Amino acid sequence: MPRRKTRTLTEVELEFMQVLWDEGEASTEAVQEALRRRGRELADGSVRKVLAILITKGYVTRRREGRAHLYRATVPQQEARHSLVADLLGRAFGGSAALMVASLLDGRDVRAGDIEAIKKLIAEREREDQP
Repeated sequence: MPRRKTRTLTEVELEFMQVLWDEGEASTEAVQEALRRRGRELADGSVRKVLAILITKGYVTRRREGRAHLYRATVPQQEARHSLVADLLGRAFGGSAALMVASLLDGRDVRAGDIEAIKKLIAEREREDQP
């Protein structure tokens, strides 16, 4: 069965985006080298293919400089995170944030500092929602 096409980022696409968010703007060669340093070895053609997919999805734009193209993220990192979380929330948890948080807390070791930070975020949100 063919893979379903999605507007959200795949694992590999997210790695590419991380490079572009970190670098600001990069050539295919610079992206390939940054990925190599992160442990992801990809051929030049594969790098170009993923960048083309990201352009199609609207996450990246490119501009010509001399004989090369420079790629830049068009979607801010925080917006992409929100999109990924919203997709996961809808597909895996039927839209229930409570189920998603419960799964997170039950499924892995959560540091005490993270729990305190989550409590603080909830308290802030509750204050914002009060008239």
